[in-house]
Amino acid sequence: MLDLRVNDAMHRIDAPPEMPLLWALRDLIGLRGTKFACGIGACGACTILLDGEAARACITTIADVGGKAIRTIEGLSGSRGDHPLQRAWKQVNAPQCGYCQPGQIMQAAALLAQTPKPTDRQINDAMAGNICRCGAYQRIKAAIKIAAGEGI
Repeated sequence: MLDLRVNDAMHRIDAPPEMPLLWALRDLIGLRGTKFACGIGACGACTILLDGEAARACITTIADVGGKAIRTIEGLSGSRGDHPLQRAWKQVNAPQCGYCQPGQIMQAAALLAQTPKPTDRQINDAMAGNICRCGAYQRIKAAIKIAAGEGI
């Protein structure tokens, strides 16, 4: 049995310690906003925050997160969807298919937490590991700039 602190709530799960956090979140806790795509941490669809830092849930085991605060897209602002990044995403119509967007938003949240007013280069560098097959990169960058203007 392992205790995980996810979105400010404690969850006791019965799973092997080598289980990827992604599957614990999706299958055992029922938070399905974090997406599976590549399974090797290369695409960013599974990005969550661990103690405020962006992390790939598909390659992070549940043994690696003991005592850490886990934040998923569902916990960014709850069901309201009114986090500045979420509002900005809607404003610029950033998602096309939308599959990668939870990971994109979580990566952007980590960026803005560390760098509240990022430059274009800082945005590009921070978001470089998050792949969008639809190619919505310019709208994603625009949304990050809008959210940075609001302050996070």
